[in-house]
Amino acid sequence: MDLELEDKQVLITGGSKGIGLATAISLAKEGANIHLVASNAKTLANAAVYLEQKTGVVAQTYVLNLSLHEERLQLQSVLKDIDILVNNAGAIPGGGFKEINHEKWLQAWDLKVHGYIELTRLALEVMSAKQSGVIINVIGAAGSNPRYDYVTGSSGNAALIAFTKAVGAYSSNHGVRVLGLNPGPTKTDRLLNLYRSRAEAKFGDPERWHELLAHLPFGRPAEPEEIADIITFLASPRASYLTGLVLEADGGASFR
Repeated sequence: MDLELEDKQVLITGGSKGIGLATAISLAKEGANIHLVASNAKTLANAAVYLEQKTGVVAQTYVLNLSLHEERLQLQSVLKDIDILVNNAGAIPGGGFKEINHEKWLQAWDLKVHGYIELTRLALEVMSAKQSGVIINVIGAAGSNPRYDYVTGSSGNAALIAFTKAVGAYSSNHGVRVLGLNPGPTKTDRLLNLYRSRAEAKFGDPERWHELLAHLPFGRPAEPEEIADIITFLASPRASYLTGLVLEADGGASFR
């Protein structure tokens, strides 16, 4: 199937690793031009090299701290030429309600929640003028299945789910599609580091991490590439009648 993504301009935040980098590779293989944003210059440079090795595509890169309003605004000129925005930056830390004070709430939401909202606003303005464009928010399954020990992330993701549905319903009036994706546990460096530490504590062997995830659907976490391929399809004209949708990509865990 031709996804009709040849020469599309794609901006991916949080694009230096995990789901973001996998999405860049997936879209580049379909002929898209890639723009990557991340806060760590070295990691971002390494990602660009890896992307070129895998696909032959040379990415444009931007080192920015997207938790800051003034740095988000630096993407305003870039967004004028973007066809597809993938909001993926921001890992909200865990913790229960008693452990998260006012400052931690603000910090937790500044990058992901406020970042997604502001970049969506900036992108939607220019895309609406062109009557064309796609915005995809990579959110997280905790938004629809909240957990007390991840109260800031669950609340932030729930807010982004509502935001995505509301804006996606409106944006179709201007030729723009806005969608969301809720990945379940995904085999990123962050997840592996967390579960290796837990396996070390429980079994004395960090390489037994997979045993702690055997309860998941299919007995494993999702691969970043599996999530990336869903994003690539949603971003393509092949999904042209989808907007306001937030897709659960959790292997069916929501229905267990």
